[in-house]
Amino acid sequence: MTITKATPAHAADIAQLIMTAMTEDCCQFLTGKDHTLDDFYQMMVKLVLMDDSQYSWRNAFVALDDEATNGNLDYAPVAGAIVGYDGKDLRRLRRRFQEEALSCLNMDYTNMDDETQEGEFYLDSLAVYSEYRKRGIASKLLKHFVEYAAELGLPAALLVDKNNPNAERLYTSLGFVYKNDAMWGGHEMRHLVHGKAQGN
Repeated sequence: MTITKATPAHAADIAQLIMTAMTEDCCQFLTGKDHTLDDFYQMMVKLVLMDDSQYSWRNAFVALDDEATNGNLDYAPVAGAIVGYDGKDLRRLRRRFQEEALSCLNMDYTNMDDETQEGEFYLDSLAVYSEYRKRGIASKLLKHFVEYAAELGLPAALLVDKNNPNAERLYTSLGFVYKNDAMWGGHEMRHLVHGKAQGN
């Protein structure tokens, strides 16, 4: 398994994996009652292909199953993806999502809560396809993400749903610690930051 920067060729997989990370219920909520999950997927593919979207391929790393192609990364299937960006860029990057949601879904998200802030490298989405789970791929993607953030001089940070203790255990096992409670998308979340003590 090779972790590498994504390319536009990975857009379809990244879009699907972002939706997996969001969960079907959340995606349907964001899509609205007048559109389908396929409509949302088509919008997400457009956003991944953009250079200046929070979901852009430029903000993603992918795990490639190079064993399936004898080491040839050009044709290796995507096993998982992680997407993140500098927290200070959230509002600029999120404009693309807001524009597309209004255009494609007739949904107005101009007043969304901020899920990140300046001073952290925000992990927006992490998912692994079901057939590749329980092989340590999520951990490898996370470690790569944390190292990349550190190279930029920022701590990696994320929000985890309070109702997802399994995910929180994975994050804490890799050095993320609780900072504070947060709300996002109507869900109670825990804000975790890599390597920081509570309250810092």
